[in-house]
This record gives sequence, structure tokens and C-alpha cells, in this order.
Amino acid sequence: MPKKLRLALSATLLLAASPALAQQCGGDFGAWKAQITQEAQAAGVGERGLAALRAADVDQRVLQRDRAQGVFSQTFNEFSSRMINNYRLENGKRNLDRYADVFARAEREFGVPGPVITAFWALETDFGAVQGDFNTLDALVTLAHDCRRPDLFRPQIVPLLTLIDNGTLPADVKGAWAGEVGQTQMLPSDILTKGVDGDGDGKVDVRNSAPDVILTTAAKIRSRGWRAGEPWMLEVDIPDDLPWEQTGRVNRLPISQWAEWGVKAHDGKPLDISQPEAGLALPMGRKGPAFLVYRNFDVYLEWNQSFTYTLTAANLATRFAGAPKLDPRRPEEGLTGETMKLLQQKLQDKGYDVGGIDGILGTMTRDAVRQEQLRLGLPADGWPTPALLSNL
Repeated sequence: MPKKLRLALSATLLLAASPALAQQCGGDFGAWKAQITQEAQAAGVGERGLAALRAADVDQRVLQRDRAQGVFSQTFNEFSSRMINNYRLENGKRNLDRYADVFARAEREFGVPGPVITAFWALETDFGAVQGDFNTLDALVTLAHDCRRPDLFRPQIVPLLTLIDNGTLPADVKGAWAGEVGQTQMLPSDILTKGVDGDGDGKVDVRNSAPDVILTTAAKIRSRGWRAGEPWMLEVDIPDDLPWEQTGRVNRLPISQWAEWGVKAHDGKPLDISQPEAGLALPMGRKGPAFLVYRNFDVYLEWNQSFTYTLTAANLATRFAGAPKLDPRRPEEGLTGETMKLLQQKLQDKGYDVGGIDGILGTMTRDAVRQEQLRLGLPADGWPTPALLSNL
């Protein structure tokens, strides 16, 4: 491993392991940037990287985007039906054929199937067509200096400067507003540590080289805990009389138990009881779509913490692997916008941590809903309805 890479990794690990250091934020921007400069120099970043840092500045557009993430206020059916479209399905299958040898190498070396990689490739940038127009260094500097979530973004600055310094990325590299780069929108630390030269040209190019994109993405997915040869998701049909308190992503049970309770694959086939334990995910309650989610599904949440996005990505991967179109079913009316905020406020008043009054049905809100459903003797499916709101 080159010396500069070792030094950059050491600096990244130091920041990640030291909350006090990572949390330094706000205050005079020039003085704050001087601290970053010292860290970069200590990590071995040379003049090219340091010059890029000197030119970096706060981008107000980034702060506006960070505070206005409304996409995940959509329901799972709304979001997935919009994101899993014919363009992505057709181009995904075309790319799976075109780069079949590269995908075979990715599965052989990293254990990650081609459909899983392709789903991220499709959702993140439409196979490289839309990689973002934000200056990546400005975006990371902005988010690291801002005091909302500096611990997430400050550890990415030195890796990015290292990539700029060694010529892997240009100083003015563009990407997403949150600092991701390339066709599958990877953070600099992942490019630095997981980058794979898939086309053999002597460099890692996650912006323009499909083989580099595929293999680097596979390396990242494996690093998050992917288990080779195991499934990630299966759409299922469920009976009306499940013990609802046993449902939920993290409550994994033997497949034989789900089968005993009457859960079946959506195609009507019996469940394969030889598969590992799984939880039952109900993104829109017991009357909406239902999925058995296995241990590999946790890797999706390592990629993105939104339950709606991750279920969509996992479902798209099953489509690329040959599964039929999702059945949206007939979920009960849910809560959106102001009514969701009202529910969150009531739950917070009862002592639950819902992660903020934002009108978004996140994991913490779902967990609180399940607890209240159990308390009220309602089916604990984690789906907030007007009836639940009235009961509260």
C-alpha cells in the first residue's frame, strides 16, 4: 500500500474514532479550514491537494439541499413505482449482458451478484448519465463546517484531497450535493480504500469506466457485510392472522416459522426453508406489499438509511434477477405531511424518540408506532393510519 494511502487512511480512522475532533464545526471558516490543512499535511497530502483546499468555499446550495430532503416523504409504492421504470429495467438488463464478464468477475472476487450492483447503478445515476453538478470539495467542506452532521462529512475531506493529489480525481470534480462521486455515488474514503482498476488501464475511474464502477461498487458492498450466495429479499403473500408483533426487519425468524404461519412466495410457491433466517418487512402495513428480508438486506441500509430507498433498491435488484413486477396491493390510508408531523409530536410527547418532527416515516417513527400499536391492542405493523392518530 503506498505511503500516502496509508497516511490518508490513518487520518480518516483518527477522525472517525475521535468524535470530539470530527464534531469541530462552525466558527471562523478560515481558521476552521486551517485545521483541515494541518490534518491534510499530516496525512501526506501534497501541493495539488492543498491548493484545491485553499480554493474551497461554502456552497449555500448544498445547505439548502441538506435541509430540504422531501423525497422520502413519499410512500414506498409512490417512490418505487417512480424509480423502477422501463428505462432503468431495459438499460439495466442491457448492461448486465454487455458487461457479463465483468459482473462474473465481481461475483467471483467479491461475492456480489450483478443484479445487486446494477440496481444501485440504475438508481444512483441512471448508469452514469446524471452524476451531479456540485463541486465535491466545496460540498464536503460546506457540510463538514456546518454543525448539523460534521461527523459524517469531515472524515471524507482528507481522502478526497488525497485522490485529488494523486490524480485519481480532478480538483474541480463534480458530484452529488452530499459529496458522493461517480456512477454509483461513492464517498471519497470508499473510492480511496475500495477502488478497483477493472479495465486494467492503471487507474481507478469511477466516473467514466464501467468495469471500474462495477468492481469498485462490488468491493464496497462486500465491505459492508455482504454474504456471498445468500438472498437479500423475497416478495411474499401473508395471511390476515399473523402474530404481528413478530414482524419487522430486525426480528429474524427461521423460514420454517414463516411458512408455518402461512407466508408464501408471491408466485405461489412454498418458501425455501433451507434459506437463512429473515424478517418480515411491511413498508405500508399489513395490507400493503410484504417482503422477507434476509441478512444481506442490512447492507442496503449501510448504503442508505432510508427504508423506502433501500427496499426499492433491493426490489429492483430482484427484478434484474428475474422476479416479476411488484404487487402494490391495497394498503390502508396512511399519514403524510402535517398529519405525520402531528403523529410524531404526539409520540414524542409520550416519550418516544422519533428522530425529529419532519413528517417522514423513518425507522424511529416506525418503531414508536409499533410500540403504540402493541399498547393499544392493534396489529403492530408499523404503519401509521388516521385511526391510530385518533387513538393517540
